[in-house]
Amino acid sequence: MLYRLSQLVGCLLLLFSSLSVAEKLQLTIESAQGQEKGVVTIFLRADKAPNHVKRIMRLAEEGRYDGVVFHRVIDYFMAQTGDVEYGNSKKYNNFKVGTGGSPYDDLKAEFSEIAFTEGVVGMARSRYIHSANSQFFIVTDSQLGLNGQYTVIGEVVEGMEVVHRIKKGSRAENGKVDQPDRIKSAKIID
Repeated sequence: MLYRLSQLVGCLLLLFSSLSVAEKLQLTIESAQGQEKGVVTIFLRADKAPNHVKRIMRLAEEGRYDGVVFHRVIDYFMAQTGDVEYGNSKKYNNFKVGTGGSPYDDLKAEFSEIAFTEGVVGMARSRYIHSANSQFFIVTDSQLGLNGQYTVIGEVVEGMEVVHRIKKGSRAENGKVDQPDRIKSAKIID
């Protein structure tokens, strides 16, 4: 009897230790001139894309997203950021922004059934399906054509009005933004 009780306690401890607190990515957004625009909180979906979420958390914890611009923003579509290689406002490369990644390997796609509706956050990638690395985008209007094509990493739970105020790019230049808004700070919160 005592043995079975200790087995049950052990199983319960294992179960509770494997449950993690829901993590969120909190982005403080500012203009190119340094005026704060607001805070965006993204609930990270580690249950749907564990490797991608782990990457986002790692880059945020390392401070790599701090100062990174929203280099591609298309009205009624999405706002893209996360190019830690060429998109940091301190060492910004206007010609290469959007083509860079992190020092870490690209990730294998982790598709889910979550639809790309307003506020859903996906990982950007090249034409190669397993090329997501550090860049991500926030959908500002439903884009169901993206379903099953990009890995969903989270959903905006606070600050969608801030996302809608991010400086837009030129449609003629595929959303490229002149003097883009940036992430002042990115941190992981419970």
